[in-house]
Amino acid sequence: MDRSKNTSFADRLSAAAEAKKAQLERAARARSESESPAAVERRAAREAVKVARDARIAERKAAKLAAEARRAAALAAAQAAEAAARDARYAARKARKRKGR
Repeated sequence: MDRSKNTSFADRLSAAAEAKKAQLERAARARSESESPAAVERRAAREAVKVARDARIAERKAAKLAAEARRAAALAAAQAAEAAARDARYAARKARKRKGR
């Protein structure tokens, strides 16, 4: 049989009150545990790990950007050298044509 049919209204009220009281006690216990020195220390340790992780990520990002900048500078220098060589060949060809006239 269903238990709710065998209980009186007063029994259900007292059961609800006990459940609410137990829930409030659990919440109070959880709140006090979260404010304990050990919990504060754990939060501080997690924050320190987060700060260190963020610093490592920023360092890697900076190194990556520096490497990309070096690569871009090397590419620009190579292209400039290639353009200078091409211009020198063009000037030499023009000079030969003028000389031949």
